[in-house]
Amino acid sequence: MVVQVENTNKSEISYPERDGNPMADNTVQFRWITTIKANLDWLFAEDGQVFVAGDLLWYPIENNNKKRQAPDVMVVFGRPKGDRGSYQQWKEDNIAPQVVFEILSPGNTQAEMNRKLLFYEHHGVEEYYIYDPNKNDFSGLIRNAEKLEVIEKIDSWVSPRLGIRFQLAEPDLIIYYPDGQPFSSYIEERQRAENERQRAENERQRAENERKKAEKLAAKLRDLGINPEDI
Repeated sequence: MVVQVENTNKSEISYPERDGNPMADNTVQFRWITTIKANLDWLFAEDGQVFVAGDLLWYPIENNNKKRQAPDVMVVFGRPKGDRGSYQQWKEDNIAPQVVFEILSPGNTQAEMNRKLLFYEHHGVEEYYIYDPNKNDFSGLIRNAEKLEVIEKIDSWVSPRLGIRFQLAEPDLIIYYPDGQPFSSYIEERQRAENERQRAENERQRAENERKKAEKLAAKLRDLGINPEDI
């Protein structure tokens, strides 16, 4: 009798961590991607169950390494923070990113953006925001049943998931935290920190000068035979 032995050495599917494309095509696009990602990191810094990533490959289907997308920024509620080489959805309680951002560059084609829309629509994204910084053109889509539909009144729109507000302005889009403070760039944050450091240093120096003046006055009073503590 011939016994057929099942081959248990099945080849393991690889899920590449890079798609061969750069994170950004130019400095403007890169600045917007990093600004949005960094500010969302700060917004949810105290919530361990909100994962924010930039340019991370998302694989929605196990055993399919061709179906993938790398949103410029994505936010996943219900998944812990931490480093990942890619977002493999079946390993993440099958939770899809709820919010994605795409920052356009002149190299983006309409066909490419159509494919992204279909991908996000099919795989459960709830909010999809698209910004073209070169044209200062901002649009958004929100899920209605099985479809992502265009948000008609996008000016002053508040994201249901993120709580942030988008304001159409010149020369650039302005994004506000739920408390009304605007998103800021790395340079702006460093400048703010430097201003605060300088203010604290000036206050320290002022207090030191006042202390020295008080000590000099006390010394003069003692020379006159007056105890400063009696005054």
